[in-house]
Amino acid sequence: MSRVILVAGSGSPAGEAVVRRFTELGDTVVAVNRSGTDGAHAVDLLDPAAVRDLAKRIEAEHGKVDGIVHLVGGYRGSKTFAETSLEDWDLLHGLLIRTLQNVTLAFEPLLRASGDGRFVIVSAKAAQRPTKGNAAYAAAKAAAEAWTLSFADALNGTASAAAILVVTALVHDGMRAANPDKAYTGFTDVNDLAGAIAGLWDQDAAAVNGRRIDLTA
Repeated sequence: MSRVILVAGSGSPAGEAVVRRFTELGDTVVAVNRSGTDGAHAVDLLDPAAVRDLAKRIEAEHGKVDGIVHLVGGYRGSKTFAETSLEDWDLLHGLLIRTLQNVTLAFEPLLRASGDGRFVIVSAKAAQRPTKGNAAYAAAKAAAEAWTLSFADALNGTASAAAILVVTALVHDGMRAANPDKAYTGFTDVNDLAGAIAGLWDQDAAAVNGRRIDLTA
């Protein structure tokens, strides 16, 4: 029986790569983004009622969820610390933290019930090494990591796990085509990210749960 994988934020290049990878593996992919483009479910993940309704619909249709890949993101920065806009914080709090909270709270029962479930977010080096110009972004990423580690603790003793993949930044073919002379040193290709996510099932849940896996090396 194929796994059921929910990809939140499927409209991004990273989301498209993850959807493609799991589809190639023969899994049933439930793609979700706000606009419902490319055949995805249109769901506002900032709306807890809408997320709970999504969980009920997936349970009714598929009976389970074996993986949740949370790729909802965004970036805002400034030249100096003093120029940090708290409006940027409000935006990032919604995108990086609140959507994560809504998804994990709504889907915890389904993921706990999976015989081999995984939950993953993509974080950034900035969460551990904030700079003067990315205070809001780094703080939001750090909060998202803390929430995910709390979720991992809730999954202890089950056959499911929650993990954090860490990148410096992501790159895809469109970026390379637009800037062919740029080296993108230290960036993680979205296809490599998708492979690393799929690889989380190659280890036992206990070995994955609560791990912060650095892809920048």
